[in-house]
Amino acid sequence: MTPVTVFVADDHAIVRDGLVAHLSAQADLAVVGTASNGRDAVREILAHAPRVAILDISMPELDGLEATRQILAGCPEVRVIVLSMHGGAQHIFRALEAGVRGYLLKESAGSEIIEAIRAVQSGRRYLSPRVAEIVAENLGTRGAVSPLESLSRREREILKLVADGHSSAAIGAKLHLSPKTIDSYRSRMMQKLHLGDLAGVIKFAIQHGLTSLE
Repeated sequence: MTPVTVFVADDHAIVRDGLVAHLSAQADLAVVGTASNGRDAVREILAHAPRVAILDISMPELDGLEATRQILAGCPEVRVIVLSMHGGAQHIFRALEAGVRGYLLKESAGSEIIEAIRAVQSGRRYLSPRVAEIVAENLGTRGAVSPLESLSRREREILKLVADGHSSAAIGAKLHLSPKTIDSYRSRMMQKLHLGDLAGVIKFAIQHGLTSLE
């Protein structure tokens, strides 16, 4: 049997290495690459097209959901599983809308990840039991629109980088745009979200799972 190829992206080395060791012990799985941030994950996954990609939601450079959108736009056959500390309905629905096939809470990922990989690679969806409960409990209230949906893809990307502490010059260098252009995107993004300062941007990003306190 040809092993299922898997890519692992998580900014915490201990989590990433633990997942790789766990997956490598399975005869039917083969880890073909790792990354510590979302931007590297997108580049490597698009280059190697693994069958399954495991992404942390809160990663530097590019959060897991934006990374998912970019991966599926370029390589729609990849099955994405996200890991998250966030069990809120808004986070889960945003992930499903981005195209993920599996959603695991980090607290239970170690015991569920093998089952999740085998499920998504065969075409099924996998949600942690608690995640499935949250989805069922909130199906009737999904009418609420996340404020993130008012942002363009570029504005979401800049929101993430600003919250991670990057200056306009540094963001411009990463995105190949001028600092003045970044400032314009940043101002428009903050206006749409009704945020008045950097502290508000960071708080918003943490609340919506784009970054973490770690």
